[in-house]
Amino acid sequence: METHTIIDRLAMPQSQQQRVDARCSEIVNKGIAVQGCFSTLCAIEYLKSNNVRPDVIERVLLHPDLRRRIPH
Repeated sequence: METHTIIDRLAMPQSQQQRVDARCSEIVNKGIAVQGCFSTLCAIEYLKSNNVRPDVIERVLLHPDLRRRIPH
């Protein structure tokens, strides 16, 4: 598995960034589902309670066009 510094990852096109933590990915996906079923506030609280970084919470909940694509 390739590792990158945060600076390397920020410079990469989003399509090349890899999720390195499957558990975090699952939590984020559940947070997105919570937003759809309940509210953005509930989703924020869920993600915060699971230690998701604030920048990730903002990106996935407030900017869906910036979410990573799920491979099919």
